[in-house]
Amino acid sequence: MTSETPGTTTMGLKGDLSLFSVVLFGLAYISPGIVVTIFGVVAATSGGAAPTAFAVATVAMLLTGLSYAKMARAVPGAGSVYTYARRMLDSRVGFLSGWAMLLDYFFIPMVGWLITAIYFNAQFPDVPKWVWLIVSVGLTTAVNVFGMKLADRVNKVLMFIALGSLVLFATLCVVFLGKHGSSTPATDAVWNSGTSIGAVTAAAAIAAYSFLGFDAVSTLGEEAKGGARTIGRGIIGCVIAAGAIFIVLSFVMQLVHPGAKFADVDAAAYHLKVQVGGETYAEIINFVTIAGSIASCIALQASAARLMYVMGRDGALPKAVFGKLSRKTGTPVPNLLLTAAAGVVAMRLDLTTATSFINFGAFLGFALVNICVIAHLVRERRQGRTPNLFSYLVMPVIGTAVSVYLLTKLSDVALQIGGVWLAIGVVYLTVLTKGFRRPAPEMTFDDAPAATDATDTVTA
Repeated sequence: MTSETPGTTTMGLKGDLSLFSVVLFGLAYISPGIVVTIFGVVAATSGGAAPTAFAVATVAMLLTGLSYAKMARAVPGAGSVYTYARRMLDSRVGFLSGWAMLLDYFFIPMVGWLITAIYFNAQFPDVPKWVWLIVSVGLTTAVNVFGMKLADRVNKVLMFIALGSLVLFATLCVVFLGKHGSSTPATDAVWNSGTSIGAVTAAAAIAAYSFLGFDAVSTLGEEAKGGARTIGRGIIGCVIAAGAIFIVLSFVMQLVHPGAKFADVDAAAYHLKVQVGGETYAEIINFVTIAGSIASCIALQASAARLMYVMGRDGALPKAVFGKLSRKTGTPVPNLLLTAAAGVVAMRLDLTTATSFINFGAFLGFALVNICVIAHLVRERRQGRTPNLFSYLVMPVIGTAVSVYLLTKLSDVALQIGGVWLAIGVVYLTVLTKGFRRPAPEMTFDDAPAATDATDTVTA
């Protein structure tokens, strides 16, 4: 794009992804099969009204999704909430929001790899879990190092397999209901005598975790055909598609197993698979689950690496390490290797502990994106423009309230980890800004050279 110097080239991320690819990327990050995994917990918490809980969660996430779409149009470029907060609020607030999101983005691939290793180990118990963890980390890192085009192709294949398995499972549930019927009316799956507003709200807070990752689409702002327009549509499409999958699947599952009582809520998914398809089907479907999990890991790692790349590109993180793209592949290889190294740490963690790392940054980021929309409204009105108040004020206020509510529902461990992580970020920001006497490095929203020297260094 610009002149080259010995050993370096100025280049950026390439806009090759279609709207369809963007939506599939977001779905891979979310991993739609999670609805089957957590069905037992959501059904038990909601009093046997899992689809209602997922519907409430879908509406709540759609509010924040609409805010992401607005920000993607107002502030084009990769970087997600980090980018939006820098432009709409303050460079230092932007840095801290990006730092908080790093807790989510950097460690969530670790959770994905751990889940994949658990599935592999369940299928091949003679091989230690740590071996499968290394295999999973190595496989997804290799795919991502060779570029987004390869990752996109692999992701499409694996996601079609994963989505196909969900369709098959839903079909088997319907066939089972056709043969045996349900012991309760269909309306009881939506609302019954054991359901209450409090129970559904609590279950919706759990169900909302299933949507974590739709915001990852916003990190592809520089790699999508059509830029901000495609990203905005992709975010909304991703939330709606995931919500539809969650609601439909939880509805048929709730009909197959009415009520809120399970012998083991964590094992409810497996028992339902055996009930509608037999043990052979349950074993085979585990392979398909592994395919979907690997697709999810590819998306998780790609998003983490790109957020660190954006922060490194403009100096919020050391540019010599985080702001580099490979000359051969055009991907942020150092960042991919760092996330891979973090994934290896999962060998010493259980799933509950690993998951507690990520939720703090996610919900804090959701709240900040909604606040950014309100700040954007204030700026527009100062310039004489009048955006719709319901869309740019009422909806983001509700979205902020929902996000803060979900934040308060996190465990004490998650809140403590998040608090410590933010404290470290404040210390680093203090050093970076010379005691807050100057703003954090300014953001460049495209690949053109800027006065702030936010060009992209490419290693030889």
